[in-house]
Parts: sequence; C-alpha cells; structure tokens
Amino acid sequence: MKSKFFVALSLAAITLASCDTTTDTIGSSLTNDRDGMQISAQTFSVASRSLVADSVLSRNITGYLGKVRDPETGAYITGDFMAQFNNLEGFSFPEKANLVTTDANGNEVKGVVKADSCELRLFYTNLYGDSTQLMKLTAYEMGKPMNENRIYYSNFDPADNGYIREGGLHKDKVYSLIDYNVNQSRRDSTGYTPYITIKLKGPYTDKDGKTYDSYGTYIMQKYYDNPANFKNAFAFRNNVVPGFFFKHKNGVGNMAYITQSQLDVYFSHVADDSLYHSAAVFWGTEEVLQTSTITNDKQSMEKLANDESCTYLKTPAGIFTELTLPVEKIMSGHENDTITSAKLVLQRLNNKTTSDYMFGVPSEILMIPTDSLYSFFEHNNIYNNKNSFVASWAYNAAQGSFNNSYTFSNIAGMISSMYNSDRTSANWNKVVLVPVEIKTTTTSAGTKTVVKVTNNMALTSTRLVKGTEADNSPIKLSVIYSRFE
Repeated sequence: MKSKFFVALSLAAITLASCDTTTDTIGSSLTNDRDGMQISAQTFSVASRSLVADSVLSRNITGYLGKVRDPETGAYITGDFMAQFNNLEGFSFPEKANLVTTDANGNEVKGVVKADSCELRLFYTNLYGDSTQLMKLTAYEMGKPMNENRIYYSNFDPADNGYIREGGLHKDKVYSLIDYNVNQSRRDSTGYTPYITIKLKGPYTDKDGKTYDSYGTYIMQKYYDNPANFKNAFAFRNNVVPGFFFKHKNGVGNMAYITQSQLDVYFSHVADDSLYHSAAVFWGTEEVLQTSTITNDKQSMEKLANDESCTYLKTPAGIFTELTLPVEKIMSGHENDTITSAKLVLQRLNNKTTSDYMFGVPSEILMIPTDSLYSFFEHNNIYNNKNSFVASWAYNAAQGSFNNSYTFSNIAGMISSMYNSDRTSANWNKVVLVPVEIKTTTTSAGTKTVVKVTNNMALTSTRLVKGTEADNSPIKLSVIYSRFE
C-alpha cells in the first residue's frame, strides 16, 4: 500500500515571504572592504501544516507490545510485533549418543532426542504506563517466514495476511511489567533486563503432521534429521522456526518496548563423564526480521491535524509536520549570491492536557523532502546535511538548559537543491519533519558514526507553533547571503 498519508488539511499551506528590511546590512562588518565580499541577511515566513500518517516503515529493532489510552485524544493504541530468531553459523547440538533424558519410570536414558523444556523470553528496557497493570498476550507460531524481499509497514498484520500457521502452536500469557520497577536498581548496577517468559509446554504437531512431546523436542529433532537446517539464519527460519507473532489479547494500561527476543531450548547431555544441563539460545537480532504492527485511531489523528492553532509530531504512525520553504522568494534578487546560512527554529508548545502518563517528547526529528518520505527509510538512507537534516529537542537536563525547540542550524544545501531542481513535482519546495531513532557506533578514537535512522515508533507527541501565510508568521527562516564584488 503506497498511500501512506491522508492530507490533514483540505488546502495546501502556502508560504509567503516577508523580507525584514532592517536586516539588509547584517554581517557587512564581518569582512574587510578590501576582501570585496558583500554579506546581507533576510528573514522569511514559513507556513506549516499537519499530515496524518497512515503507517510507517516497520524495520525497528524494538517491538511494541500492549495497549494504552492516549491522554491527549482518549483513543486507544495497540502494539503487536513479530520476531524471528537468529541461528549463528557453526551451531551444533551434542552428539546424539550423548543426550540424556529420563523415561516414564525415572530411569536415565541416553541417545534419545528430548528437550527438558522450551520457552520464549521477551526482554524490555523501557515501558509506557502503569507497570502493575495485568496484561495478556498470545504467542502465535508463524506458518511461514516474513522474508526480507519485501517491505512491511506498521499497518501490516501477519494474522490478516496468512502468515500465522492455522492450527499451529499458540500460547497465552498473563503478565505485568512490575518487574521493571522492582529490579530497577539491580538493572542499573548489573545490566539486568526484565523479561516476559512464555513457556512452550505440551505436545506439538508440526506442519507435516508429526507429533512431538514438546516444541523444544521438535527443534532438536530437526537438527538431528538434518544439521543443514541450522546452517545459518536463513535455513533456520525457512526450515525450522519461521518466527512468532506476539499479539495483545487483553488489558489496557501499558506498552512494553521489547528490545530483545529469545527462544531457549533446554536439554541434558554428558561430556567427560559429567552430566550437563545446557540451553540452546536463539536470539532475535538485527540479522533477522522484526516488525511491529500498530493499530491507531485515524479519526482522532485527523481531528488533531485539523487544529489550526498548531501542528503536531506524534508517534507511532500518527502525525508529521510539513513545511513549505519559500525558495523562489529567498533567491529573488540573489540569483548570483551564495547562501552561506539558512537557520530554522521550530518552537515547541507545551501540552494542553495533563496526565501522570503523558507521552514523551520526540528527541530527534528528521527533515527530508516530502517526496523522499518513503524512499529515505526504504533505502536505509542516512541523513547527509545536504538534503536531509536532523535536529534535537533543545533540552539539557544535566546543564539545566531548556530551550523547548528544534533548531536546524543550516539548511542552505536544501534550498539550493530545491532551487536548481526541475520542479516537476508539486512538492518540489516542501519538506516533512519526522520523529526518528538514530543508532550510532563509537570508534576506538571516540568518534560517533551514525549507522541507522529509523522511524520512531515509541509513544511520543508534541505540538509545534504553526507557520502561516502572514508576514508575522511565528516560523522564520533566517538567511545569510554572500557575494564577491
């Protein structure tokens, strides 16, 4: 489905420029007259509007599970997610002859393929809402893997699209997230991460009609039938475990941010005349697919987007803000000048409502051309500070500073690119602001490198001042020009 957006306003916002004549000579004293460089500055009004997002690309390493009520709209938001599991190359179970189990009489038996137990663990490093609220989920066995040769958006439901195995394994689990708070100090000091455990007990029948005493025994038997089934992640998900879909069943009040999924198979074996109780662990990692399915109330989103007093940034799959840059007016009379700087400050407005569980404020927002909204994420692009930029919420708790805004220090490259474009698209001078999550790595020299930019699918919301057509628009673009005489 390519129609990911509904236009929130019936008429496109139009940007009018208002040149501030009192700033024409700003910067003229920055250079010596002998340099022959003339510097001038102007400010321009920028108009904005809200866009309702139907869905966003679901390619996050975090799965969202639960159901909450948005304190801003009163509408419900539900999160379900699908996880696959990675089998590392070189994996092996012990020699079959060394496996140990017990028979019905409690006697030790060797050489029999049988798991002691099997379970799923869902590790969460954050949550929204009341951690004491009881919730219920169902873990469904996938009938086939969601392969990476296609793109999945947050409105894609594996159950509705035939990916859940009919008559396959499914387990209910009642849980609360209170462990998150109980073990907070331990987690901070030891790295402990709380998790939800789903026991996979009882007989299991595979898709070929063969029955095993448990799902864990099925996994082990698939190895002894053909170790090539465990050669790598691709073979494992296509021949053994296609994955699980974790669907919210009952309860309202919290959303768990699942950062790691794990499938554990416990078994016993002998080695060097000693008995060992071991576990084969299969992790949900970035090497395999994980997707979130978000169910939101579009009517409530559209109602917010129609608010003429502001624009919104709201996730997951909520609302983005679109800006129309006054490119032609910026360049009028400056066709031979160089845009040295173009600074844009977007002021955040405080929440209208109050609640103990208000959504957080997006930490980072991405500015990209409106026409690149889907391709940017689908192609795994990284912002380049030429035609894509990132701004952070200007709040520093450690330093006690609170600017309550997002600042794009210099989008001159964007303006130049738009001015020199073919302008065949109706969106040629429009950009959209999208809340994102940014993953970085740190080199041995301490330099941070951005390696991934994804849609923020956590529960966040904020209002921004709304730009208008008037000369006194609260959104201003400050431009500095330079020219060699």
